[in-house]
Amino acid sequence: MKHFIRPAARRDVLLQFEYYLQENAPEAAARFLEAVERAVEQLVEMPNMGAPKALKNSSLAGLRSWPVSGFEEIRVYYRVHEDTLRVIRVLHGRRDTSESWRKSRAM
Repeated sequence: MKHFIRPAARRDVLLQFEYYLQENAPEAAARFLEAVERAVEQLVEMPNMGAPKALKNSSLAGLRSWPVSGFEEIRVYYRVHEDTLRVIRVLHGRRDTSESWRKSRAM
């Protein structure tokens, strides 16, 4: 299975990485990047293991989430379409994501 990381998800990862650096936690920043990469690799191997997320935005039908190991509050939100896993966002679980989902398109 192929995978594609949408620009919004890349921005999410970069912002979290920068946050750890600003908090003077470069080791956590490096571990975070590795953990996100591992999470995506796991999902490519077993794409249906994430929890389904019901949203009003019909373009996001089939959206699932999976925690980033070691950073379980942060979740990878993704969809599977044919033979491609598409990472839509990577967001903190305590964040109010309703605005993010209203603006997102799952393409």
